[in-house]
Amino acid sequence: MDKRIAVIGIIIEDRKKAAPKVNEILNQYGEIIVGRVGIPYRDRGLNVIALIVDGTTDELGALTGKLGMIEKVEVKLALSKI
Repeated sequence: MDKRIAVIGIIIEDRKKAAPKVNEILNQYGEIIVGRVGIPYRDRGLNVIALIVDGTTDELGALTGKLGMIEKVEVKLALSKI
């Protein structure tokens, strides 16, 4: 399968419950993560993570699917066309 570059946006609404699970999954997929930026948005009580990833559509789907199953976590994926 061809690899694609993508951006994954993650919003964590409950840091204490969800962040350890998110980090565990991100660690499992560390080989496809090119870059990561995490920003605590304290005024809103949220944490926002932006990932740049380079993987197959199967890998990206599995990663976002696992993240999306975590309660209090929202995930969106934007794929490159090439």
